[in-house]
Amino acid sequence: MSAFKEGDPTTLNRLYGRSQGKPLRPRQQGLVDDLLPQIAVPAEGPVTAERLFGDDRPLHFEIGFGGGEHLAYRADLLPDHGFVGAEPFLNGVAQALTHVEDRRLPNVRLHMGDALEVLSRVPDGALTQLYLLHPDPWPKNKHAKRRMMNDGPVKMFAAKLKPGGEFRFGTDHDVYLRHALMVMQRHTDVFEWQVDGRSTWENRPSGWPETRYEHKARTVFEHEVWYFRYRRKA
Repeated sequence: MSAFKEGDPTTLNRLYGRSQGKPLRPRQQGLVDDLLPQIAVPAEGPVTAERLFGDDRPLHFEIGFGGGEHLAYRADLLPDHGFVGAEPFLNGVAQALTHVEDRRLPNVRLHMGDALEVLSRVPDGALTQLYLLHPDPWPKNKHAKRRMMNDGPVKMFAAKLKPGGEFRFGTDHDVYLRHALMVMQRHTDVFEWQVDGRSTWENRPSGWPETRYEHKARTVFEHEVWYFRYRRKA
């Protein structure tokens, strides 16, 4: 995840955390070598549906897609939409590539690296939906500035979403939950929480699949999981 310089919450500073875990299996390495260059987000220039997919289709963006289960599910569910995912962890990118190949998803583009660098190149008002699911909570107070849910990124989310567009956020970490709600409360001028009682955030919405990370959080660590949907105001 990205951090921000002290005193300037909109300026990218550096990428924190590891970028690779265990060695890739031969198939995964082959996909990284051969498929990733074909569907990678361009390194420079605007990130638009027309440039990535050849037409003006609804555009979705997922920050930190983990193993890509959610991204692949959504892309399979909405084949006429375009999906962009960014993830700095090589093993996660490799796993996402297996989903893209197995499901034959022509409407996915991936970036291995900093999500906010790519998001900054999306034209304002271009996104239909934006996803931030189970981001690194950076639970220590001294690391709070590293959290993706901070004023700088949230302002960028609002800028990139079209009026009526949706921002989805999920977490199983209670400290991050409180922090995120506090941050979003400061942005009620641009975001409207889609809420109707406790069931809204305690139950996974339709079209929001359970990922392996979420399943592990719920069953192994016995964490609660919370789901939030925000609409971009006009």
